[in-house]
Amino acid sequence: MNFITTADATPHAASLIEGMRDFGYTLETAMADVIDNSITAGASTIHILADTISENPWIAIRDDGFGMQKDELIEAMRPGTHNPLAERETHDLGRFGLGLKSASFSQCRMLTVISRKDGRMNSATWDLDEVSKTNRWEVLVEEEPALQPATEGLGDHGTVVIWRKLDRLSTNYRDDSVKRAAEINAALSGAEHHLRLCFHRYMEGARPQLRLFLNGRRLNPLDPFASRHMATQIGEEERLPLTNGEVVTQSFTIPHHGRVTKAEWEELGGPEGHLRAQGFYVYRERRLIIAGGWLGLARATELTKLSRVRVDIPNTMDADWKIDVRKASAQMPPVVRERLRRIVERMQGTSKRTYQRRGRKLTDEANLPLWSRFQRDGAIVYRPNADHPAISGFLQSLPEEFRNGFRTCVKLLGAGLPMPALHADMLGGAEKVQAERTEFEEIAESVDQAVGTLLSTGMSENDVLQVLCSTEPLTHHRESVRALIAGREVNR
Repeated sequence: MNFITTADATPHAASLIEGMRDFGYTLETAMADVIDNSITAGASTIHILADTISENPWIAIRDDGFGMQKDELIEAMRPGTHNPLAERETHDLGRFGLGLKSASFSQCRMLTVISRKDGRMNSATWDLDEVSKTNRWEVLVEEEPALQPATEGLGDHGTVVIWRKLDRLSTNYRDDSVKRAAEINAALSGAEHHLRLCFHRYMEGARPQLRLFLNGRRLNPLDPFASRHMATQIGEEERLPLTNGEVVTQSFTIPHHGRVTKAEWEELGGPEGHLRAQGFYVYRERRLIIAGGWLGLARATELTKLSRVRVDIPNTMDADWKIDVRKASAQMPPVVRERLRRIVERMQGTSKRTYQRRGRKLTDEANLPLWSRFQRDGAIVYRPNADHPAISGFLQSLPEEFRNGFRTCVKLLGAGLPMPALHADMLGGAEKVQAERTEFEEIAESVDQAVGTLLSTGMSENDVLQVLCSTEPLTHHRESVRALIAGREVNR
């Protein structure tokens, strides 16, 4: 007869805790995970502090939340504090009870949490070097710990998370304090954009739920939808009730780059540009977990880069969406996927129309563009417009024997468009591809010839002005063209 027994399979502390360092966190996602805990604890003000120039640099995140008593603090330091299957409050941004530890360990080898509640302050520390020596799941606990720079400003209640032994942030310059400080500061600067985006809905409004500071400087929210801009096209909210909660979606078409400032455009595009920034923005309890990308439902293209879709899900749907430990990725449930597919098809049409309006203007009868745009055999072709009065007028002024040569030069110009280079440049950022700017004096003679050609057809002076200034390169020279037309009238 076989006897079934049990055996102790407690994980080795030294090996498992080192493994917890490699869940895939970056500095910004690690900081966001710690801030999640602060928000869950009712914090309204969070300070990110850093000393990067000392021999032992540190980063701290201090909040004014409820704080923790000693037993609560020890429980919070335990890996796997919460069961992800347990029901949570709607404001709870946690899931596995691993975030504080795994996020912190991904950046440092010493994690200290100091918390004050009911007038008492307690401290608990994980030191991975000590765990490596002892192979024991033990934290160092201290009652009424000595004040530290990071704890200055801690009120009657609140918590400070301190990262020390920043081995992951100073791998290249451990023996050069100046370069090490520059490396950590650069990482903090890069994290700023992510945090402004990740928590923007908590930070918005006249009375925001959250104020976030980085070394004393208040961070402004970064709305990826430019929802307050008058040129943004905003769709209606759509609701999809499901067994474990309701998915709410809303579509946005952000303004064309010609309708916003350069700084606004670059901020909306983020560090990877607008091609990567288009797509779904998935929020879990208003906290961003996925920023951009079509999640396999569409390809990112230049013509659809203005399209963005906000998707709100509750924390009751974590299992359905397979939210990971870092709260930085998710998988869309099939029923939601089908609904969003229809939204994508509708949204991409809107974004394309915003860009294509400018293309259609090239063929308007009221305009006389220097370049003609037409379709041939399914392809879009551009060529110099031989009917433009500047070109046709110059052609007529040439002796007969030179006209065919001029026509050949114009055709050669059109056939010689550097399409591969244009394609590459447009993919890198269409707003950066521009026509060469010219001073009016450089083209005045050709413009004068065009004015004469149009006036000779019986067109009014006002119509000539409208036609010539409706397209480049004269859109910015309206007054100069007006003066030229007026000068012709005086000389008649």
